Formats: sequence, C-alpha cells, structure tokens
Amino acid sequence: MLPLPSAATRPFANIAARSLGRSFSTTPGMAAADVTRLGVVGAGQMGLGIALVAAQKAQVPVTLVDSSQASIDKGLKFADKLLEKDVSKERITKDEATRIRERLSPTTRMEDLSSVDFVIEAVPEIPSLKSSIFAQLAQVCPPHAILATNTSSISITKIAASTTPKDNPTDLSAASRVISTHFMNPVPVQKGVEIISGLQTSESTVATALAFVKKMGKIPSQSADSPGFLANRMLMPYINEAVVCLDTGVGGKEDIDNIMRNGTNVPMGPLQLADFIGLDTCLAIMEVLHQELGDSKYRPAVLLRRMVDAGWLGKKSGKGFYDY
Repeated sequence: MLPLPSAATRPFANIAARSLGRSFSTTPGMAAADVTRLGVVGAGQMGLGIALVAAQKAQVPVTLVDSSQASIDKGLKFADKLLEKDVSKERITKDEATRIRERLSPTTRMEDLSSVDFVIEAVPEIPSLKSSIFAQLAQVCPPHAILATNTSSISITKIAASTTPKDNPTDLSAASRVISTHFMNPVPVQKGVEIISGLQTSESTVATALAFVKKMGKIPSQSADSPGFLANRMLMPYINEAVVCLDTGVGGKEDIDNIMRNGTNVPMGPLQLADFIGLDTCLAIMEVLHQELGDSKYRPAVLLRRMVDAGWLGKKSGKGFYDY
C-alpha cells in the first residue's frame, strides 16, 4: 500500500494528480465559497462589462479599480448608457438601474480590494503587466479571496507563479487561488465563460469560480491550461486565415465575411468579428500561440501586423477592415 500524502506534501500530490490525469468533469470536488463582494481590475470594455453584469445579475457590490481616472470615467459613462438602454427597452426599471449603478464603487487604489471575496483582472494581454498585478493582489486581497484573470491566451500556471514568494517557492497559499474566468466580448451579451486551472489551482477555487459565473448568468466551459485554451485556439487561426485570404487576393473583405455568414450561419464574418475584438488583441493572441506552440500554422498574418502598426485596431479606433 502506498503511503498517504502528509499535510505538507498534499498540495504537491494534488498538482501531480492534475498534471498526470486531468479531470474534465464539471462537477466540483469541493463546495463553493460564497462571494459577497467582487473586485475588478481594469475599467476598459471587458472589465466594465464584467463589473456591470456582476452588479446586475449576481447583485453583488463591485470595487472597480483602474490606474487611470479617465478610464474609470469613460467606463462608468458607458455603464450608464447600457443601463439607460435596458430601461428604455423595459428590461429593467429605473429603480433597478439605480440600484445596479450604486453597486459599482470606482477607485484608483489597489488597496481598496482588501475586502473582496473574488477579484477578476481584465487588463491588456501583456504578461509582465498581469504578473505585476497578481503579485500585488496576493498582498492586498484577503487570504481567502479567489484571484481570477480574464486572460484569453496567457498561461494560468505562469500567472499563478507570480504570486509565489521568491524565497519560498513551496508556498502555494496564493497560487492555489489563481484561476482564469475568460469572459466573451461583449460580456453583457455573450453567455460563455472559459474556466481554466493552472497546475497550482485548488479544487475549491474551481468550484467557487464555476458557481460565481453561473450566478452571473453565464454558462461555463472548462479548459486545460494550454495556449489559447479552447475558444481562441480555434477562433484566432480562423480569423488569421481570413486575413491571409484577404491579403493574398483569394477574396474581398465583403465576400469573405458574407460566405461565412450565409454559408455557416454565424452572426458576423471573421473580418468584422476581428474588428469588434480588436486587431491588436487578435495579433497578441496569435503571437502567443505561435511562440508557445512553435507551429507555423499559428504565424500571424502579415496584413494583421501591418494594420496594428498603422493603429487600425478595429471598432475601438474607428478603422479596421471596415470604417466605424
């Protein structure tokens, strides 16, 4: 009979079990913790969307953090616009809109996350930036708080490692609470959320993340911590190949988008979708796939890189494959 792992070695036994035989069951092995306050880092389109849906659907107070007061002001203005639209369409009442808005507490101080039960980082796909933020979160958030990232391609294991003390790599007290909750854009509309665990992620962290995104009205899918995860591993090469087809003259932009809309029943074609995602985001994800997997099929299209260099990032910049 093999000896049972001791309390000191049990976290490493759990890691080994997950890496040797991953479980894709959606049934968590441990009970989910209750989330009574959410933190969101990043007041851009994704962060604001996550904060607004949490305030509306999960009905929890949200601390919204961004280093830029201008970004916070812009995000809250967008939130007001979305709420006004919902009121005009009679999806919610004016009183409900007021209560939802009151649940959003903006701040420029990371220290204001000291009372959250769950925090979701939603900043640009820059590995060094995310690592820096998670090192801070491990210090300022309560020791029970789940530390989630909205990354669409960066390794969760690598992000979790940034929370581990350099002088004590066996201390997984923070790393075990790191997970990805990858929301789809636009958050108020899209139901899907990818849940990705790193090697360090505990079962209780997974259970809490699954329960909370469901409370937000979302439908979770679990993925292994592999470059691009599920959604972008499939979606980004599809978009990238559409850009190649445009660049090499296989078809015009309208023809490319029309054949996919009318031939496969998708709501928008790949080039229009790229504009809505952001061409800089598409390029960043393709670069991660190419670098991490080393396969030439993931090499970013030349035209995609040129357009990002030109500042033509899609809808958010007013010009991409189409003009806005």
